[in-house]
Amino acid sequence: MAGNSLIHFQLKNPVLRMALGMSMLGCALAPVCAEPVPAAVVVNAAASGAGVVPAATPTFPSAPTTGLTPVTEIDKLPESQKSAEISTETLKPATTLALPGGADAPASAAGTAQSTQGVPVNAAGPAAADTPATAAAAGAFAVTTTATANAAPAGGETPAGGQQVAADPLVSSGQALPVTDKDLWERIRRGFKMPDLQSKRAQSSTRWYAAQPDYIARMTGRASMYLYHIVDELEKRNMPTELALLPFVESAMQPEAVSFAKAAGLWQFIPSTGRLYSLEQNLWKDERFGVIESTRAALDYLQKLYGEFGDWHLALAAYNCGEAGVERALARARKAHRSVAYQDLRLPNETQYYVPKLQAIKNIVADPQHYGIELPVIRNEPYFVAVNNTADIDVVTAARLADLPIEEFRALNPAYSRPVIVGASSPTILLPADRADSFNANLAAWQATGQPLASWTAYTLQPGETLSKLAERVGLTEAQLREANHIPPRYRAAPGSTILIPRDESNNDDIAPGFISASFALVPESTNLRQVSYRVRRGDTLASVARRWHVSADDIVAWNQLHSMSLFTGQHLTLTVARPATAAAPVAHKTSARKPAPAAPATRAGNINAIPVSASKSGAGAAGAHAPLPATAVAASSSRM
Repeated sequence: MAGNSLIHFQLKNPVLRMALGMSMLGCALAPVCAEPVPAAVVVNAAASGAGVVPAATPTFPSAPTTGLTPVTEIDKLPESQKSAEISTETLKPATTLALPGGADAPASAAGTAQSTQGVPVNAAGPAAADTPATAAAAGAFAVTTTATANAAPAGGETPAGGQQVAADPLVSSGQALPVTDKDLWERIRRGFKMPDLQSKRAQSSTRWYAAQPDYIARMTGRASMYLYHIVDELEKRNMPTELALLPFVESAMQPEAVSFAKAAGLWQFIPSTGRLYSLEQNLWKDERFGVIESTRAALDYLQKLYGEFGDWHLALAAYNCGEAGVERALARARKAHRSVAYQDLRLPNETQYYVPKLQAIKNIVADPQHYGIELPVIRNEPYFVAVNNTADIDVVTAARLADLPIEEFRALNPAYSRPVIVGASSPTILLPADRADSFNANLAAWQATGQPLASWTAYTLQPGETLSKLAERVGLTEAQLREANHIPPRYRAAPGSTILIPRDESNNDDIAPGFISASFALVPESTNLRQVSYRVRRGDTLASVARRWHVSADDIVAWNQLHSMSLFTGQHLTLTVARPATAAAPVAHKTSARKPAPAAPATRAGNINAIPVSASKSGAGAAGAHAPLPATAVAASSSRM
């Protein structure tokens, strides 16, 4: 209203009216060569204080320096701050675009508009006919530009994800055009909608994070690869952008993070919940680690929880400890005629700190200078593009074609843990947006030589066949074959398991679709071995645990996929150890008194529970729950060992 009143006053004043007319004439006569000016963007005057802002043309950034250290981020948290018991370290991506196949640059991005209430709405992008889309160099790789940075397709058009998006009424009527933030952090701040949590825990968490600038720097550095995608997806659903900060709490923005409860990825899905939300988990890929699919699943789940509880704080609590836990807490509060607000409920200790930690991150993002924190610049542009692949390709080859270090390629594509990406599984490969053209050119040059893109094929292990004999036959060492198939020490692949072996010169066929659902099981090399779960106690180290159980520290790292040599109290370790020898009962002689049988060997520690070997990571309920596991095999279809 203030902006409209000012304009009305100016038009009624003849002097100002003349000045306004001269100003408009000057704009009309301004030289065109100064800078291409896209469509003007109408901004809510009450929200921004600006009148008309040009939409920025995006320039795609080069890969950021992530600066990862081989230290588990969660290990640096105090006990009260630990969430989801994360026990690994990693980094990752951020948005679903597709690539141009030739020299055409991706279409310029439209920003996020604001309605008169200040609520972000999707803005119309360029018409489909105006979007450059060049055929990929090879028919097996579909590399096309399918979306602009923030643009919603018109009604009936289908975005890259394949879902129909209804036309926004504001967009179709032309009532609002997008406002463009060059800084993604500012875009996030504008989308804050959740009520602030005012509690001592929130204040304590804010102080703790503010005192850890290096930790914040590492997390936000990793976030630069995927945060744009998360924010974009939230705005498409009109969800609060505070939720884009949730992976800071869940996984420290590490897409390869795995908790001891087998929750995985940025959003920490356990296997059963992942399957419930259509995250594919098989021998070749685990979409809980993939940025695009796991983000889609997480937002689906959060929307469902908000619909159930009608409150974002309760929805987040349920995301952490499960719907049943929150429902029980609500029932207890109602029965006692107490408040049913999140901060007043009796919830598990971790859940009581869960929302306060998100509030702490929000506080710092909202006003980093106040807390002495410097956030890295993250451009409001897509970081990556998506390439749809139907041919087998080695991970190393794909990284080489994109001129990427293998670490960065894996950071963008953590769902693929094997050395080959199987085309029959319809994979989507993510690449930095500025590497699209080089990938296409290099792919065309590679294929012109007639070289295969993949050097691995699938093989079913036969009964009686050993890894050492098979490795010798295919020209590898046993260690190389174990590494390619994630077979840890003291284990072997069970007969009938599908493993990878090098292709020979006569085999140019890709892995058949029938292998997508193939099984892979591990069994102990010796029948005298058993698997136990050990809970780390205060003062434990890898060396002390290894000595106690007569195993090597390297084996513990391999069995548990540890990315750090440090342990934290409460961490669960899976150990494969020798079975205790059973003492033979003494023979009773007629002339001697019967002697009592010797007592069973004492358990080494009171918090040790021998559990059978896992055949899958399914069956867990809320994060942190362990399901009983089958006795002879550990299924590696979803394992990342």
